[in-house]
Amino acid sequence: MMKGGAGPRHPRPGPDQARAGALPSCARGGRSDPMAAPTVRASQAAENLALMAGSAIIGSLTIPGRAENVREARAFIAKALSQLPSIADEAVLLTSELVSNAVIHSNSRRPGGTIRLLVTQTGRGIRVEVTDDGSELSAPSVKGDVYASDGHGLHLVQTLADQWGYLRDETGTTAWFSLGREAG
Repeated sequence: MMKGGAGPRHPRPGPDQARAGALPSCARGGRSDPMAAPTVRASQAAENLALMAGSAIIGSLTIPGRAENVREARAFIAKALSQLPSIADEAVLLTSELVSNAVIHSNSRRPGGTIRLLVTQTGRGIRVEVTDDGSELSAPSVKGDVYASDGHGLHLVQTLADQWGYLRDETGTTAWFSLGREAG
């Protein structure tokens, strides 16, 4: 069964919603956006769905799940969004946090493990998905304690992204965020 959700301020879907694929989409400040696209695994199927939904694929990248490859993910996002400078820096930061979480907390860190990034342009801006090889650990959670020694990544994502969320299934976890159009 799939599980989805976002930080503790946002309820998880019930069993019927999870089976139907109706996943929550969390907006900045904790508001749900019922019109947002559901989170899907970043695979060929996800790319096909993005195209059918009117989103344009900006790019995708698969990297080994090692800490030294977080830099490659940041460079990929910076290059992919070079024509959108007002959101590129935030996208690089948020991607770095999600990829770092995947390296630290998922099975992607094991030999042969991978992390896949998918960047799409939507009618509202951009969406970045980071898919890892899953984990036996609990679902991603936001730690709001600014004095904690770790756990600030998802708090940054929750604070800076217009929307964010995640989907867990038997093959892995996809964490995603979206940022709005450039001003002007």
